[in-house]
Amino acid sequence: MTKTITFNELRRIKDALPSGSMAKIAEELGLEKETVRNYFGGHDYKDGKSCGVHIEPGPDGGLVMLDDTQILDIAMRILESKKV
Repeated sequence: MTKTITFNELRRIKDALPSGSMAKIAEELGLEKETVRNYFGGHDYKDGKSCGVHIEPGPDGGLVMLDDTQILDIAMRILESKKV
């Protein structure tokens, strides 16, 4: 499933995640931790891979088109469980 979100909102989600969340998401999906970081706007393509994130310049950091929302879905699940 694809989704469009602002870059700043994507960064707010990343910043709200508890410590260790990148590793937890990576482990759950069988990805490198740096690939998960790249999903949230990182640029480490030596250790991580691109993961279907396309950024278009614009207001609020621009628009981010996500080809696959699995990483975002897990991040949101982590944030929801943190509220309890």
